Amino acid sequence: MSRIVRESATPVVSPSDARLAVSRDPHLQAYIEALPIAAAVASMERQTSRVFVGNQAFWNVLRNAASPDDLRGLREAVDRFAAGNAPSEQFNWREPGLGGRHFQVHLAPIASRLDPGPLTLLTMIDCTTAIETERSLRSEMLLDSLTGLPNRVAFEEAVEGAAAEDGDPALAVLIVNLKRFSRVNESIGSLAGDELIITVARRMVGAMREGDLLARLGADEFGVLVRLIEGPGDTLHVARRLQSTIGTPIRLAQIELRIECAIGCALWHESLASSDELIRHGQVALKQAKKSGRIEIYQPGELAHARRGLRMETELRQAIDNGEIRFDFQPLVELRSGRVAGFEALARWSHPERGAIQPADFIPVAEESGLILPLGQLAIDTALRTLADWDRQAGSTLPVYISVNVSPVQLARESVATVVSDALARHGIDGSRLTLEVTESSIIADPDRAARLLGELKAHSCRIAMDDFGTGYSSLASLQKLPIDVLKIDRQFVAAMHDDRDSTAIVRAILAMASALGMKTIAEGIEDQSAANLLDVLGCDIGQGFWFARAIQADAAFAFLQQHGFKRAA
Repeated sequence: MSRIVRESATPVVSPSDARLAVSRDPHLQAYIEALPIAAAVASMERQTSRVFVGNQAFWNVLRNAASPDDLRGLREAVDRFAAGNAPSEQFNWREPGLGGRHFQVHLAPIASRLDPGPLTLLTMIDCTTAIETERSLRSEMLLDSLTGLPNRVAFEEAVEGAAAEDGDPALAVLIVNLKRFSRVNESIGSLAGDELIITVARRMVGAMREGDLLARLGADEFGVLVRLIEGPGDTLHVARRLQSTIGTPIRLAQIELRIECAIGCALWHESLASSDELIRHGQVALKQAKKSGRIEIYQPGELAHARRGLRMETELRQAIDNGEIRFDFQPLVELRSGRVAGFEALARWSHPERGAIQPADFIPVAEESGLILPLGQLAIDTALRTLADWDRQAGSTLPVYISVNVSPVQLARESVATVVSDALARHGIDGSRLTLEVTESSIIADPDRAARLLGELKAHSCRIAMDDFGTGYSSLASLQKLPIDVLKIDRQFVAAMHDDRDSTAIVRAILAMASALGMKTIAEGIEDQSAANLLDVLGCDIGQGFWFARAIQADAAFAFLQQHGFKRAA
């Protein structure tokens, strides 16, 4: 082993003795002393290397060693190199003691004209500043600047480290999302939004158990690494405590807010391929929690379902871009006369490999991904273009209208009135021939905003229909406020009228209410003559369903219109 220092931590050869030892090669001595970094030369003696000359910077480094053990790693590295045949070697070494400096050590063979034995040149470059700067930058990179919590990168590293522990680590991941956080920013400003995040973060820190880790993953999303000390039940225990803590009212800008959250949980198990997969499981569970309103724990198979949804999203985007989405038209028939009042435009997707994909499968994907916006624009444009084409074929303006569904996502994110106005002008169609169907859920969530948006549509003379009426929670007060022209009775009530008196009573009540409010009515899902007759007797205006016709392509719809006649749209 190289004898760099004595047991007393003093050099084996002092600087003055070293000069005498190499006086026979003054060029080597001068070279070492001229170097601006710590440097030394060691020779091989009885299979151990001995430092016999070094400059003052080198001796200063060695004097900081409290004991020979502090230099063990350095000595062993020099020994291995001197005994081998490597052309050079480089490694990092930290000076012993508190606050010790960091050095990049280089080893290389060196020849002396007067010493035939193998010599090793050792140089030490002080890289303390660079390393400490890197550590400082990394520390900043791993912290969320607003809350001071670990960020997403730090959280992922912590989960990875916990999952790599020996044995089967008992841990879980919670993904926590604050509901309607964007509305706080919109209503009282981003500064108040930042204050809300800081307040929530402090509360969550106070609710953490020792050993658990809280991180901020995004604008309104947090991650929690939970150690399952008493078993899987700890997951729900921590989740419920966080839910309760976050739900306590917060006062900001003279406004008292009650923040709700969605929490998705995922448990570690040996079959997981990586810690990243555990986090993905938590995010999938969070998605379910947003829909259900409950704390959700990831169940096997959900990730595969999510991946199928992502694949469908990609394929749907391509289908929209490539013009593979078509629209069929289902007749809306006046029950009293049997004549056609209009048509509802319904999206259809024929996949080149998987065949027809049902709207119930791809419309939710479109809404979640935002693809409902271009799809909705396409629906409005196609419907009005088709209506204009029918007018040209008929040689006159047909007294029929087209009905198009408007998604809650469209109402929330897009200026539907602008889209409608542009399409009406582009195809030369009067707004009175376009009916826009909205759902109860998109209206009752924010009736005042809905009234404003629907009022903008009414300004273009469009009619507004409330779709699937009876399945939500619309009140008479909200119906009176909103510019609704048509109520569409949900098919579940129509289908049950023959066998269920309650359903018949509900339909009768809806029809009476619509009449009192001056609204027209459409019954969906009519599949036989008796249902059509009963609805006519009860006072329903328009029928829609397989009894009259399925949704058919534009040319077939025009032929149906010519065959069955038409009436002026009510």
